[in-house]
Amino acid sequence: MDIRQLRYFLVIAEEGQISRAAKKLHMAQPPLSQQLRLMEEELGVTLLERKRNGKSMNLTEPGKILYKKAQSLVNLFEESILEVKETSEGTRGSLSIGVTPSCVSYLSNKIKDFNKKYPLVSFRVLGGDPYNIKKHLESRNIELALVRLPMEMRGLSILQLEKERFVFVIQQDWPGLHSKDVITMKEIENIPLLLMHRTEGEGVYERIIEECKRFEIQPNILCECTDVNILLSLVASGIGASIIPQTSVPTNFNDELKTLDILNTSFQSETALVWLKDRYLSKAASRFVQLFD
Repeated sequence: MDIRQLRYFLVIAEEGQISRAAKKLHMAQPPLSQQLRLMEEELGVTLLERKRNGKSMNLTEPGKILYKKAQSLVNLFEESILEVKETSEGTRGSLSIGVTPSCVSYLSNKIKDFNKKYPLVSFRVLGGDPYNIKKHLESRNIELALVRLPMEMRGLSILQLEKERFVFVIQQDWPGLHSKDVITMKEIENIPLLLMHRTEGEGVYERIIEECKRFEIQPNILCECTDVNILLSLVASGIGASIIPQTSVPTNFNDELKTLDILNTSFQSETALVWLKDRYLSKAASRFVQLFD
């Protein structure tokens, strides 16, 4: 059994079908089936078994063990090859980064700066909430991630960036607020709110609810959303307001939205650059981290 066969096995397991795996690997189906059969014969076990529909396949118990070990072996092999190559080559290739939508403003300027220094490096950017971003780090789909805290940090290295205040965001012509620069929590109580809410774990939403409790007010929550750009588009349409970190408001919304400081509030947003503790970081990733020091 070799690394090539392990790669084949991983793709088959992830796709759940020989035909889909063959398409993803850009090869014919019969030779891929043969490679799987050779692995099973060598190990003396069945690694995948067909479901009742006859099309999809599930990992057997031995298959699950091999899948977990194969992931580690293939990742270690690929990272070792990368490390060896980078000892004699300049920084080049591709850098994969995850980012939560509300942190995009931190990323754009850094990519510009990095591209000036290392023009041979291209970027692959993957968006998602912190829960999914961590899954992508663990599966090594990405090397680095820019996220809003809090986040489950077990197994991660972290570089904390600056803290920032939350602001109240409303349509430019909202009655009674178009000439104001600040707002109180009591004034917010009767305005429909559209809030960011993660699919997993705690985040901005929970902090806002806690702050409302501190001021003894009941927020009028009209909508919850996982994507900040969708949220701000809804706010720009005039159906309500939102409370988000200041840098989460993109410049393309400047003509449609107005931001107000919230008086006497204590909540702040924390942003961090994170990566797996036990993973070799490519030269490109290491140098990208240095931009934030």
